[in-house]
Amino acid sequence: MHTHSLREYMDFIHRDDWQGVADLMLASAEKLKSIGADFLICPDNTIHRSFALVAERSPLPWLHIVEEVAAEAKRRGFKRVAITGTAYTMEGSVYPEVLERNEIDYRVPSPMERGKINRIIFDELVNGIFKSESLGVFRAVIERMKSEGCDAVVLGCTEIPLIVTPENSPLPVLDSTRLLARAALKLAQEHS
Repeated sequence: MHTHSLREYMDFIHRDDWQGVADLMLASAEKLKSIGADFLICPDNTIHRSFALVAERSPLPWLHIVEEVAAEAKRRGFKRVAITGTAYTMEGSVYPEVLERNEIDYRVPSPMERGKINRIIFDELVNGIFKSESLGVFRAVIERMKSEGCDAVVLGCTEIPLIVTPENSPLPVLDSTRLLARAALKLAQEHS
């Protein structure tokens, strides 16, 4: 396992420098290759915006978090998913590109809802603050997206499952972090 600090990544992200993000990912890839890794994963949905810049230059193959989400959505027969995550994830092209390629429709929260979700993630969840009213915001957004025909919700940020669970979500959840972890375990077993 290797990662640069969140601050290093966020410095590049705030400047909209996705090549800088890719360079950090590649530095981790080189380090992990040097200590014997067979493949790589990144549980951070946001930095997958740099995945295309990384994959071609990487010394090792990567599992793609959104590909794993799409595969599970197809396996479970979901037709239209709601995407939650950081503003970078909800407003970016990573989920739309992969979902469309897999013939899965999607919806994102409204601009106001995206702002609330992003604030909760960065001001609360990454700091270990869990408020019932923040869960209420997520539940209301998910319920509204259910009314738009969504049949599942993507928890597209590592921290969201800290408050949104299969038991308290108005829709079935696709927990991107858990799905990636399961895919990594399966692949690791195949390599052993």
